[in-house]
Amino acid sequence: MVLWEAVVAIAVAVLDIGLIFFMVWNVICFDELRSDYRNPVDLCNSLNPLVLLEYFGHVLLVVLLAIGGFMWTLFLNVPLLLYHMCRYYRRPRMSVPGLYDPTNVMNMTEMKFNIREGWTKLVYYLFCFFFYLFNVLYIFLSETS
Repeated sequence: MVLWEAVVAIAVAVLDIGLIFFMVWNVICFDELRSDYRNPVDLCNSLNPLVLLEYFGHVLLVVLLAIGGFMWTLFLNVPLLLYHMCRYYRRPRMSVPGLYDPTNVMNMTEMKFNIREGWTKLVYYLFCFFFYLFNVLYIFLSETS
């Protein structure tokens, strides 16, 4: 049982590293858009597939936490999962899947919201990474004693 928990905890930590990478990329892209180094169409073409990967990765993370029996950590991730679902269902009408529409992304209030959302989720994923790392260490140290 402890081996299964350790494998799930390591998989969740590695998956969270991928989510951190997606958020760093998101923040960098919006910073480039704000400083006019990138055009909105290019930003949307590069970020829309990554948003779907982020959402899929977070769903996979929640499923792994449920399978592994990490209920407190699962309850920590469910609000963000619900936020992702609401955010995706309230997205603008587009012909491609994703969140960002090139016509809306240059709106200053929308850009500030997206930058703030990216930084908030980056901090959240970093906090969760250290929490998952603590879980891995706790599982390994409790096994040796």
